[in-house]
Amino acid sequence: MEQTTRPFGRGGLTVGPIGYGSAALGNLFAARPDDVWPRIVPAAWQAGIRYFDTAPHYGLGLAEERLGAGLRDLPRDEYVLSTKVGRVLEPNPEYRPGETDIANLFDVPTTRRRRRDYSRDGVLRSVEDSLERLGVDRIDVLFVHDPDEFEREALEGAFPALDELRSQGVIRSYGAGMNQTGMLTRFVRETDLDIVMCANRYTLLDPSAERDLLPAAQERGVSVAVAAVFNSGILATERPRADATFEYGAASPELIARVDRIAEVAERHGVTVPQLAVQFPLRHPAVCTVVLGADTPEQIERNAGLATPAVPEAVWDELAAEGLLG
Repeated sequence: MEQTTRPFGRGGLTVGPIGYGSAALGNLFAARPDDVWPRIVPAAWQAGIRYFDTAPHYGLGLAEERLGAGLRDLPRDEYVLSTKVGRVLEPNPEYRPGETDIANLFDVPTTRRRRRDYSRDGVLRSVEDSLERLGVDRIDVLFVHDPDEFEREALEGAFPALDELRSQGVIRSYGAGMNQTGMLTRFVRETDLDIVMCANRYTLLDPSAERDLLPAAQERGVSVAVAAVFNSGILATERPRADATFEYGAASPELIARVDRIAEVAERHGVTVPQLAVQFPLRHPAVCTVVLGADTPEQIERNAGLATPAVPEAVWDELAAEGLLG
């Protein structure tokens, strides 16, 4: 897989094959130790990663704050930064000491709370707050975050606001980030967005985006970033563990057996399941980058190397022949 950059949206941005998704900096699932999280962004940079994605949702703003700290001394013109709108953070007057946000998967104190807001005012407020938390003077890409139950509000409020920000040169590109393809496809067709982020729906185990989203993106000249290519864990190791997770729940025995068969094919050709998981989506011409999370500097260093060398075409042929693709 080539390490060359690809156009990202229509605003002149380019990205490499691997980006860093910063949910772990917001203490996703568990708190990151103070001697670990500060080393993650420098490790990503050292490994050649130049695209960084975050969101107010991640750790109630903590991920933005920590990502900003990691980027602070790096040359701003040499990386692409995206965050998201749709969840405005406010002080939580009901906070009680010791309460955490673990119900939303983040191990952080609930001193703030989220308010879903896809209005123009909500977008502008969210952008202003994100700039402050990140400590930067500009954000390159803004995504409307998970508007599953707010499609009308996003179409009438958020997207026109983002279009205005792009036309003013405040941002370079905008789009939407979701765990589904149906609504993303409608947004591609009905708005002038130029980037989408699709999580969990273009992977070795679920390539459903190729039925609707990817053809629409190609037709409309929209760039696609693919996230969650490990399907929350089952594809992250060379062999699936007995307690492997799939989309944040326990993987079924049948799914584990299928990934074992994929691993057998990979091993015959001297490659690994994580390499396949990363390079599968990058083979599609609409896909510009794969966004990977990491809990430690060592993980991001490993992840950054998964796009090269290229998986031999014979591997894909064998997986297809055995009915293991899609």
